[in-house]
Amino acid sequence: MKLNNRQQELLNHLQREGSSTIEALAAMFEVTPQTIRRDVLLMEEHQRLSRYHGGVRLPGGLENLAHSTRQTLLSAEKQAIAAQAAQHIPNRSTIFINMGTTAEAVASALRQHRGLRVITNSLHVAAVMCDFPQAEVIIAGGVVRPRDRGITGEAAIDLIQKFKVDFAVIGISSIDLDGTLRGYDHREIRVTQAVMAQSHQVLLVADRSKIGRPALVRLGHISEIDALFTDAPLPASMNGLFAAGKPAVHIANFAATTPTTPPVSTRRAGKER
Repeated sequence: MKLNNRQQELLNHLQREGSSTIEALAAMFEVTPQTIRRDVLLMEEHQRLSRYHGGVRLPGGLENLAHSTRQTLLSAEKQAIAAQAAQHIPNRSTIFINMGTTAEAVASALRQHRGLRVITNSLHVAAVMCDFPQAEVIIAGGVVRPRDRGITGEAAIDLIQKFKVDFAVIGISSIDLDGTLRGYDHREIRVTQAVMAQSHQVLLVADRSKIGRPALVRLGHISEIDALFTDAPLPASMNGLFAAGKPAVHIANFAATTPTTPPVSTRRAGKER
């Protein structure tokens, strides 16, 4: 389904806010409620959103949105997050990059880096980076998940455990207000846990829609992360989670995203975990 500008903005709004009424959406877009209802009916038919009495929301929290839908939602914000995360990674680093559209954006933002060695369980990330002039890309073996071309399974974990890298760049489906990190697929979660265990620094990239979003499977806790890159201030109720300075929180300015230059340092970055 190809969305028009209003329909895309409607989806972006729901990604940020979770739900809305038909009347509020009509006022926001300065159209009649009937126009919004037509948009909603069409988008529900293509499983982009769900209706409830008097309102509309994204599909339920027990499963993730389709990859193609996630690619279009908050895309400018994801690019800004990716640009800032890429600045944190020096040339000649070794990196894990896992599945997810924000992690894919980081892969694209690393185009100007030199001497990278990248291990990934995402065919999308591999496709982005395989043509980079000075990057070696290693793909984890395993079962390919058709809906987003991510690779999971014991073979992927076995390969990951053979490496120790400078950085892990991971995306996430949900960050609870108590700091719990969550996802939808336990097989994907197991691979990400292996990635985190084999990395000197773990960089979490997550746009604001992931805060408080419901998801079923526990990955870990925000305290296991070294740096969080996001696009909006976190809720005040979460301030206590960051009182000790870990993870460091970096808020990207998506209104002024520019190409980034990698850090000058070429030494291996990070600390022993």
